Amino acid sequence: MDIMAKGKFLRISPQKVRLIADVVKGKPVEIGLNTLKFMPNKAAGLVGKILKSAVANADQNAKLNVDSLFIKNIIVDGGPTMKRFGARARGRGTRILKRSSHITVVVAQR
Repeated sequence: MDIMAKGKFLRISPQKVRLIADVVKGKPVEIGLNTLKFMPNKAAGLVGKILKSAVANADQNAKLNVDSLFIKNIIVDGGPTMKRFGARARGRGTRILKRSSHITVVVAQR
């Protein structure tokens, strides 16, 4: 049985989150949380928070044993991009793209 948790409109680039997601994908939940806790990235904190939410969903809603869960999949999609203005030389301007992410964590029982 697959249990999901989602984080939407998170202000971090999907490219940065995918680097972290690939590290913990397929591991047991306990090892994944310990790995994320000691990573210095902002993305590690966000993925860890959503992973904890997925574990809580499995415990409360589906009554699954938390010790037997593993991270089945982490899906990182791009959210809306905010477009901003950056000043350049000679009175010109360029666009600054502030990207956001949608993160879905899927856990399952072994």
